[in-house]
Order: sequence, then C-alpha cells, then structure tokens
Amino acid sequence: MFATAQQILSPAKAFRLIAQNAGEIDYEGAFPVMEFEWLRRSGLMSISLPDKPLASSKKRTAQLLQLLKAVGKASLPVGRIYEGHINALLLIELYASQPQQKRWFNEANEQHLFGVWNTQAQDGVKLHDLGNGRYRLEGCKTFCSGAGHVSRPVITADWVSPQSKGWQMCVLPMEKLKPAAIDRDFWKPLGMRASASFKVDFTGLEITDNELLGPPDAYYQQPYFSGGAIRFAAVQLGGAEAVLKAAHHMLKEINRTDDPFQQARLAEMAYLIESGNLWLKQAGKKNDHWVQQPENTEKLLAYANMTRTVIEDICLRCMQLAERSVGSRGLIRPQTLERVHRDLTTYLRQPAPDATLTAIGKYVLKQDTTHKLWYAAK
Repeated sequence: MFATAQQILSPAKAFRLIAQNAGEIDYEGAFPVMEFEWLRRSGLMSISLPDKPLASSKKRTAQLLQLLKAVGKASLPVGRIYEGHINALLLIELYASQPQQKRWFNEANEQHLFGVWNTQAQDGVKLHDLGNGRYRLEGCKTFCSGAGHVSRPVITADWVSPQSKGWQMCVLPMEKLKPAAIDRDFWKPLGMRASASFKVDFTGLEITDNELLGPPDAYYQQPYFSGGAIRFAAVQLGGAEAVLKAAHHMLKEINRTDDPFQQARLAEMAYLIESGNLWLKQAGKKNDHWVQQPENTEKLLAYANMTRTVIEDICLRCMQLAERSVGSRGLIRPQTLERVHRDLTTYLRQPAPDATLTAIGKYVLKQDTTHKLWYAAK
C-alpha cells in the first residue's frame, strides 16, 4: 500500500521519531516495526530504485552515504537493517533479469523489506538441483538481520549440481518458510538487540529459476562486494554522531561545559566526526567515478578499505572520549549513551579487519610511487 498525502513524513521527522523510540525497542527479540513504517512513509525505502533520486545511475553515492549515516544516528539497529535493504536492491539492479527487476522492485514499492544474509557456519546453505528449473535449499544462515520481518532476503548457497558450481544468490519468498525455521535464541548480543539478527534454517524450501539472482559467484564480484563497505561505515559514523550528541547533552545537563578538559574532549570528537564526513564525501565521489572503470577496481577497493578502517578508528576514539567525559553515570541504563555505546561496539565487529588493513598496504606497495595515489574524482 502507498502512503496517502496525510501519511507522508519528511525524512527529518522520520529520523526524530526513530531516535525517540530507540530506547523502547532495546531488548532481545525486538524489531523496529514502526521505524520501517516511518521510513516507508518518508519515501526512503524505495529512494535508491532506478527511477528514484538516489539511484546508482545518478551517481549520488555521497548523498546515499549521508542518508545511511542519518539513519544510523537515529538508531544503529534500524541503520543495519536499512543498509541491508539498500544493498539487496543494488544487487538486484546489478544482476537480475528485467522481468525479475520489475517484480522485485514492485515488491519493494509494496512494503516488502529486503536484506542480504551471507554469513554461515558449518551448517551453511546448499542448493540442490532437482531438474526442470526446480531447486531445494538445505542448511542455515547466521546473523540474519531482520529475520522474521525481512520478506525478500538475498542469500547465497553452494551449488549441489552436475551443471553448476560456486555460490548462487537467491531472492527468497519468506512466506513459504515455516516460522519454526527461525532460531531466535541464537541472538543474545551485547548490543544491536533490536536488529533481530537470528539464525535461519532454510532446509526444505523449494524455489525455481525465478528466484535465482545472477550467475554463480556474482555476489563476490568486485568492486561491488568489498566496495560496499563504505555503506556500513556510513551507518557506523552515524553511531559516532549519536555518541557525540549524547555526551554533549549530558555535559550540559550536569553543568560541566566550562571545564577545559571537557572542552578538549568534545573538540576532538567534533573534528573526528567531521573527518569521517569528509571521508564519506570522498568515498562517494570516488565510487561514482571508478566503479565502472575496471582498470581502477584495485584503487577503489583500497579507498573503500581505508574509509572503513578510518571510520572504525573514529568510532572507537569517540566512544573512549565520551566515556572519559561523562564517567560511569553515562553508562547506566536508560542513558542514551549506554545504549548507543553497546550498539556501536557490536556493530563495529565487521569481518576481517586485519586483512582489510593489510590489503591497503599491499596496494600502496604495488605502486611505483606514492605520488597521486588517490587522484581527485571528477
């Protein structure tokens, strides 16, 4: 259903409502139902579709990153799920056939929530070829953010077929999956409790060619796979902005604004976050300039890895400064800082941080000179 004129929200109003309700959904098993309704009513659930303002073809990645940051500032669990929705729609734009795009983009407009679930353990997902364009899934995915509410997840599965090998993306109709397949006991985290990142067992679910997305191993195609790190980094930077906002509010509340040490800490947090904003701006520009230039794929990936790494450092430093500024009183429930601190600590644990850092150094050392390593994007 589409929102009526009376129901439409401005994005700013949606962000305020999400931030105001963030504490109310901070418990295990929660999901931000109303939050995604507010995002729909503000037009943000479809804003990256091909005919919308932040479509990839319009080369406005920097603006998309600012949007992701704003959602993350309002609520990191909402930001995590929303980023997955944006990621899934991009994968469909990149790899789906025209009939598939029409169907899935229509579903995105009709309130279906998309996501990307790739993480798995030893009991990972296999795709059995039954012949005649029919397939059966077997196995589980973990950390499925939004499970039980994401109705069109993109998952990856290992082919079991004489004709096909590799990782196959599928867009699944979750209404065909039994409710008992979702293991809600799996998710007992320090933070990000409302992201509903459960374990899901897809065993027995049968699909057809219509649900297969792209060729085998398309999910890992560069620069789209690793280059997408700038999106979750943007959400994380939103969390750092929320940390600054909470610390700023508490220092005013306890009348510590004249303390020069507090002033120094807030100054450092402010310039760190503004540095992160500049990184997002440049990462967005360079992504738009290089993403369709195969000769610049390595350069783009190195820059995305730098952006991810720098923003992680910014977030960690801002949390440390906030802790020193407000002390233990800021880390007691239901203080906003306590919740955001937990959520950001959890969300920063992204895969392979050491490999990401060494990949940057490897790229730099492959160059003949360090002169103009990152030339300006046009």
